Amino acid sequence: MKTMARKTFEEALARLEEITRALEDGDICLEESMKKFDEGVKLAEFCNAKLTEAQKKVDILLKKDGKLTAVPFAEDENQDEEGQA
Repeated sequence: MKTMARKTFEEALARLEEITRALEDGDICLEESMKKFDEGVKLAEFCNAKLTEAQKKVDILLKKDGKLTAVPFAEDENQDEEGQA
């Protein structure tokens, strides 16, 4: 298996899905479940960091043009609307 530094977002997400299925199946012992859970947490943090990095790059690219401005993702807009209601 690749080290976390060399893993791509897609590989990390696929592995996280595998871990989720294994934990949901419940066919593994507690010790193995804990190991998989720990690996899953690290993979989730890695994926989150990659998504944050990608969002920052998009924001930079949009600001470079001068005509376009960064807009929040749809999730953020929904949260704002709910907070105002």
